[in-house]
Amino acid sequence: MATPVEGDPFAEAVGEAVQTAVMSVRLITAIADAVRRHQQRQKRGAEEELPPADEAKDEAKKELKDLLPVDISGALMASADWPQLAQQLMALKRAGVDLEQLMPRIGEIAVTVRDGVAGNEARVAREGTGEWEKMLRETLPAGPVREAILSSPTWPDIAATMARLDERGIDVRKILASAHDEGVGVDQAVAKVLAAGEAPTTSRDALLAYGPMTKDLDLPKDLDLSHRERALRQLSIGPRENEHFVRMVREAMPGRDREVDLMVAAKHWPLVAARIAKMDDAGLPVREHLAGLMKDTSWQEARGSQLGSRLIQAATHVLSHPPGEAPPMGRPKVSTSAARSQSSTVGPSKAQAAKQSAPDASAVATDRPGLRPPSRGRGR
Repeated sequence: MATPVEGDPFAEAVGEAVQTAVMSVRLITAIADAVRRHQQRQKRGAEEELPPADEAKDEAKKELKDLLPVDISGALMASADWPQLAQQLMALKRAGVDLEQLMPRIGEIAVTVRDGVAGNEARVAREGTGEWEKMLRETLPAGPVREAILSSPTWPDIAATMARLDERGIDVRKILASAHDEGVGVDQAVAKVLAAGEAPTTSRDALLAYGPMTKDLDLPKDLDLSHRERALRQLSIGPRENEHFVRMVREAMPGRDREVDLMVAAKHWPLVAARIAKMDDAGLPVREHLAGLMKDTSWQEARGSQLGSRLIQAATHVLSHPPGEAPPMGRPKVSTSAARSQSSTVGPSKAQAAKQSAPDASAVATDRPGLRPPSRGRGR
């Protein structure tokens, strides 16, 4: 595309198109950087500092040579926020992202935007940035990319950029879909570097949860159910999503607020939320599934603190079967030998006591099948 000449209306339109393309590059880079930060916070508890601006500018200039169209790269480097953009790009490179693969793909998106603006005379009225979170959730599947964007301190800037692109007639949903794919790549690249040299062990919570509650779910090996917020983050469920899922359960169990509160307070609630999220993403009728909780109320037989756990099992049960076709839940089995050994009237024999003092390793191996290697985490 020709370099714009001041005073020439056509050239000015071209210049505006290039600046809009630059905005799309900033948007995708900001999303990629948000994913990098999110990964590092999850794995290390803190994100790495950005490299010095002067150093980053020089390095980024060399990296971008021949990776972006000349007019777009020139406009990027001439912009006031070039130092910040350069820092983000170099932080991505140091985190393990291959810029020689990432930038040409971003360049293709930018060229599409540039050419779209140049040929588009109709302008769409700008909407408030508060609408963009709703659009983001509708456009992007739940997962590390979407959660990274919404939890990023730069989210207001990202939303404002989306609004400006939309104002100029650009299909923001299409750009976000492309940015999501690049964000997934960034997430995997950063995770790979962070995992290098580590020998992760399966947490106790992941081992104990393995079974019906986690069937078909991607379970992180370091699952920590003792910390509710951390567990939800590990399963890529944001606070608002969690609140939405709780409301869905309340609607399915009218007049049973106490029981719902006990279920949500139970340790394994994040696993139910993860299953609801996966089904919701797939467009399955979650509410119709949850309605089964009021059809088979055998969970009411539990008492006290056991009621919440029993409801967790019941919710998993109805969510795992077609609506209205879930068979009655089996009652928890009671071990007569275990009950006899704990009875206040019948004491255990010496043989029983000796057996109880030394756990049977083979029984443990039988009751707890090996945890399948999980993938990156929940995705849509």
